[in-house]
Amino acid sequence: MSTPRMRAKVRTSPEVEKLVSEVLALASSGSKVEDIFWEGKIFDRLSRLLKGQYQTVIDTSLDLTFKSQTSAFEILADAAETAAESFVYEFDGKMYDVLLISLPIIAQTKYSIPFGAISTEVAATIVDCLSDCVIAGNVKLSIAPWLYSIDQIPQSHSQTRQLLEKMATCAVEQTDLSYDLKEMPDTIAVLADPRFILCALATEKGQPFFIWQEDEAERVERTQSLKNLQESIQPTLVNLLPGCEFEVMLPDAFYTNCRDADKRVRPLSLKAAVNFLETTLGLQPSELSCVVAPFGNEIADEFRISFAIKGHPEIIYGVVWPLYDRETVSSEDIEAGGDRDLTIQLISATLVEAGVGDVFKHAMLFTPEMCEDCGVPLFPNRSAEVVHAQMPIDTPAQQILFH
Repeated sequence: MSTPRMRAKVRTSPEVEKLVSEVLALASSGSKVEDIFWEGKIFDRLSRLLKGQYQTVIDTSLDLTFKSQTSAFEILADAAETAAESFVYEFDGKMYDVLLISLPIIAQTKYSIPFGAISTEVAATIVDCLSDCVIAGNVKLSIAPWLYSIDQIPQSHSQTRQLLEKMATCAVEQTDLSYDLKEMPDTIAVLADPRFILCALATEKGQPFFIWQEDEAERVERTQSLKNLQESIQPTLVNLLPGCEFEVMLPDAFYTNCRDADKRVRPLSLKAAVNFLETTLGLQPSELSCVVAPFGNEIADEFRISFAIKGHPEIIYGVVWPLYDRETVSSEDIEAGGDRDLTIQLISATLVEAGVGDVFKHAMLFTPEMCEDCGVPLFPNRSAEVVHAQMPIDTPAQQILFH
């Protein structure tokens, strides 16, 4: 998931000025001792902002540093994520490090990828699998009983911290989670998508979170932990994700894992789209053509890939390829058709590998428009219009339509 960046002009507040000043000072630091000094100030300020839910201050600071100094932006982006997904919790005179982690599941289907509530029994089984294969022996854990889509996980640093604080209380004090999971937004049905199970880990300050952090004599490496977890949790997830092929990733810190999962699903989404159209419409991949275009305000935030039947202008299907803060596409690359840009090269190579040889790339930045009626993204055609992807009228009725 990408760090939000505001683009509207916002009056700079004293808190923004102080936060940006401290981040710039850290970026200019010449010693670890000075690094620690500025890091302490930045994390204290971010913690206050997150507790007060002043997300606008963080967003504005990110926007300013993104436009003026890349190194400062990366420092602030990392610090904001760290302050949102971890903090120190005090209880009964003891200090606990708490960390929000995600267990990503990369799923693919011809129908619909489930999401929603997880039963108490299934949640308990997942906790047992994590405790046996991944989590260090001294760790207390709470789990959110919900199978999240990318649209349902917290969408801001403040929301992430708010969820973690509730889950941290449950983990440390061993109480029931009182977070309202019924108000989740719906998610758009797609053929390949990550799903996430969120947990809060708590350990006495300075103690390990994961098995691979424990003493040398007992340490299990990450690769072995992942293998053990995949074998242990497979039967449970088969029932949780009927009709899906899936791959379990290693649980880790919330932001890193959500970002990595969404990156890993991008090529799979294109291949799944080709397979879906081949099966549904009885077409060979070579009978499809694609249009690739960057979308965003001022800079590219995502690519949208349109599918059409070769020789026909109508867009029948579309896939969104999101970009992240450290992934940039220069205006020169866009205007040159993207042949030098690694992301555009990967999109083109993935389509060619899937059997689609006709790939048209627009040399302009599009405004990210959505359908006013159903809220799905609109996709580009070769004439540089953004339109609603619409399957042919004679598409079999039993097939679910994806956007």
